Amino acid sequence: MSAPVLVTGGTGFVGGAILAQLVESGQDVRALVRTSEGAERVLAAGARPVTGDILERETLAAAMAGCEIVYHAAGLNLMCLPRPGPLMRTNALGSVNVVRAAARAGVRRVVYTSTAATLDPGPPGQRDRDRDRFLSQYARSKSEAERLVCELAPSLGLELVCVNPASVQGPGRTGGTARWLISYANGRLHWMIDATVSLVDIADCARAHLLAAGRGEPLRRYVISGHTRRLSELVRILGEAAGTTQPLHFLPAKPALVGATLVGLPFRALGRRAPVCREMLRTLAHEHAYDGEPAARELGFSYTPLEDTMRRALAWYQERRLVRAA
Repeated sequence: MSAPVLVTGGTGFVGGAILAQLVESGQDVRALVRTSEGAERVLAAGARPVTGDILERETLAAAMAGCEIVYHAAGLNLMCLPRPGPLMRTNALGSVNVVRAAARAGVRRVVYTSTAATLDPGPPGQRDRDRDRFLSQYARSKSEAERLVCELAPSLGLELVCVNPASVQGPGRTGGTARWLISYANGRLHWMIDATVSLVDIADCARAHLLAAGRGEPLRRYVISGHTRRLSELVRILGEAAGTTQPLHFLPAKPALVGATLVGLPFRALGRRAPVCREMLRTLAHEHAYDGEPAARELGFSYTPLEDTMRRALAWYQERRLVRAA
């Protein structure tokens, strides 16, 4: 039997999908967990829970003992936090801890879940450059994490491959852009900024991670992005899948940003996370257009049609009563 693999973030959206595909492929899978509830979820998924925390270095090497590959998908993906400290600790320091522990445990390769938000799409022909300005503290923290682990891994004799997904959508996602889609399907979304976004199906995202473990080149960045669409087109596709069309007004970006800033200010002053803030709207309004075809060709997979992703997501929402069935 092959050596076990470890997944961090295995109870999360992306990490859970990676874990499920690893189990389905017949691998011996461990997953790092912090709570008994997390352990139960991992066991139910067919993997073996191991107690640990990416911010507690002494717990990591033992969890990785005997593993050949570590999938590091744990991280904090939040906006509108009053302070960026938790993002930097979890995403940057936590990732450094994972890489150091993997080297100590004799792990051969780490597949690191980054994000396309660390990149500047740029004009055609000049895409996927490192970003020098960030739309959110989340993007800044992930960029710093990627820089640190890519510098550290070779010095420790560790292979590291980065997977940089665009906005990941599909069954299991309820936050970020998916929150807007759920609100629209329920008839509760009345306004939105129309902008270009790049998306990838959660199943494709997980598949890319597994392929990167076997075929990826160390220190290569694999941008995973299946479709680039306007937000107005996304809600249209979702509405068609739901069999309903809701009235929706698209606002210019500038007044929406002003409104989001005003909403976020009192929450920030109180040290609380706001439901809407400037960085959230700024990220939503930005033109995201990432090219995922090179990674798909090199790793050897094809992207799920966007309509299929929206139909599967809608069915999942309806099963869990997040969206009313038509």
